[in-house]
Amino acid sequence: MANVLWSWNNVAMNLRDTVKKVIPSAIFKRIEPTGHLAEAVIAQYQHGFPAKGMNIIGVTGTDGKTTTSTLIAQMLRNAGLKVAVITTISVDYGDGKGEQPNSTRMTTMGAGELMTIVKTIKANEVDWLIMEITSHALAQHRVWGVPISIGVMTNIGHEHLDYHGTFERYRDAKKLLFKQVNQNKAGLRVGVANADDPSGELFAKEVANPISYGVENGQLRAVDIQTTPAGSKYTAKIEEDSYAIQCHLPGSFNVYNSLACVAVGRAIGLTTEQVEQGIASLKTVEGRMTRVDEGQDFEVIVDYAHTPESFEKVFKEIKPVTKGRLISLFGSAGRRDEAKRAEQGRIAGKYCDIVIVTEEDDRDVDGLEILDQIAGGASESGKTDGKDLFKIHKREEAVAKAVEIAKKDDVILLLGKGHEKSILTNGPEAAKHRHELQNDNDPKRVVKRDYDEVRVARSALKRT
Repeated sequence: MANVLWSWNNVAMNLRDTVKKVIPSAIFKRIEPTGHLAEAVIAQYQHGFPAKGMNIIGVTGTDGKTTTSTLIAQMLRNAGLKVAVITTISVDYGDGKGEQPNSTRMTTMGAGELMTIVKTIKANEVDWLIMEITSHALAQHRVWGVPISIGVMTNIGHEHLDYHGTFERYRDAKKLLFKQVNQNKAGLRVGVANADDPSGELFAKEVANPISYGVENGQLRAVDIQTTPAGSKYTAKIEEDSYAIQCHLPGSFNVYNSLACVAVGRAIGLTTEQVEQGIASLKTVEGRMTRVDEGQDFEVIVDYAHTPESFEKVFKEIKPVTKGRLISLFGSAGRRDEAKRAEQGRIAGKYCDIVIVTEEDDRDVDGLEILDQIAGGASESGKTDGKDLFKIHKREEAVAKAVEIAKKDDVILLLGKGHEKSILTNGPEAAKHRHELQNDNDPKRVVKRDYDEVRVARSALKRT
């Protein structure tokens, strides 16, 4: 039976690719979710609905998914629970071997691969599985049949409009997570929503047991907040209870991420001490505000920020504590939301003294065109090409330039790649296939170049 289902799965995927080539893209977009649903149903039956009976936490949002998922996992582990985690960065199968790199470059992989992973995790008899879940995965039914007990919404910003078309469709795709949580009658039916986000209330309405959190609004509030470059301290209050939180992850946005973690701990039934100690025990998250120190007299920080909203948050945090100049380096992915490129440039130009634009993942798109789009936004904010605005396509060369021009007390922010270990760029025959791209990893169109931002930065620093 498994072989038959596997064959059906292959047939479904091949059929989808064939249909995509022969029908107009507008029509394909309308019918695509049905095809993905069929794949998900086949995958569930093939693997015997492996998530059935499991305790699962799903985390969605534009920014903060990985950090929030990692915080929750650390808190639960610190409380003595056996935990598995699927994030953008890695997969921890709950087998005691630790994290394995997520080589798919997909936060939520395809239904077939996802169910293979979940089946392995279930065999390890974990207490909880934490999953990052994207808007694409929800819209494409990749997590169909997965009983999610707790849903977490971090925030909703400007992202993936290339796929969803409008902000409202993007937001509504995210809301599907909370609807799925509410359908799980055997679960807690808890939805943890950011009350300071304009979309928070819409998410909270989708579940039987909402917990809202925030600084300005929400049932769970952060008060007496103290932030430093090393992290934050605050008191989390809800009803008659309070938690003394110390978060070692810098940035006020991590107040929100850790607050969401408090809400999850409370929903599960952890003690005050377990919540406090669990959050305090996490020291860093790979590629998230990661300092690169080779003894230089300026700061180099690597972060995954790649949306206008995340740029705004990072720059607002770092600019006030920068004694020297703020230097930012970033790009924008090809075959992704084009509208955000100029906005990224405008925001960087507003906050940063020097802006360096470079490649991120061009895929089959002209990388120089992407740089021009970003630079156009930076120019609108007053930056001048060759003076305080530089366009350097090869990312390794761009990092070297940032290090070369840095002076004492400057801060260099290397944004957009974070934990990733490769760059997707034009293959030798890409120019012949500009309008035919079916697969990001097709070697005829796109090649994967090894790239580790922290390693590249260390190498540049050692040469200075």
